[in-house]
Amino acid sequence: MEYPSKLIEEAVNEVSKLPGIGKKTALRLVLHLIKETEHQTFALTEALNKLRKNIRYCNTCFNISDNEECAICTSHRRDKSIVCVVEESKDVMAIENTAQYTGVYHVLGGVISPIQGVGPGDLQIESLVLRVSKSTEIKEIILALNPTMEGDTTSFYLNRKLQGLPVKVTSIARGVPVGGDLEYADEITLGRSITARTLFH
Repeated sequence: MEYPSKLIEEAVNEVSKLPGIGKKTALRLVLHLIKETEHQTFALTEALNKLRKNIRYCNTCFNISDNEECAICTSHRRDKSIVCVVEESKDVMAIENTAQYTGVYHVLGGVISPIQGVGPGDLQIESLVLRVSKSTEIKEIILALNPTMEGDTTSFYLNRKLQGLPVKVTSIARGVPVGGDLEYADEITLGRSITARTLFH
């Protein structure tokens, strides 16, 4: 792709490094920023600078936070006896958007993936075990990891690490999505839907 300016090319190269953004989309965004007022463009760069400098992770659950403890962990309305274990902060946001869960979280920061060089020591696994072993409040751990080979491996590892501790370990149900057709569901999802069936209410 030919660029009219080296500055535009450099900006496009940087923006296109973001996930899901190709060179064409990056160029469209860069050209949009050029048309905006300086104030609006600088507001974006200032927000990104603040993000990099000031963002932190909750000392308890490792979710993205503005403070040492996140709003979920400090809330008196949350059920501290249930901890939902997820891969990333975006999973916390997805579960929170359902408005169905009132417990707290533990963010691992990824999953075990030998191919990508990610082992148990690279994740917040020991901190979870320590959190459970030091607490008299936690009664249940929900494993809510993505249904991938790496997610299942991590869930299996966590279940083994939590054995012997006085907590119930559960996992989220997996099944056919609402509005989905059985015809188009993959065999693993459909099989799990049948084996994890519940009473009809």
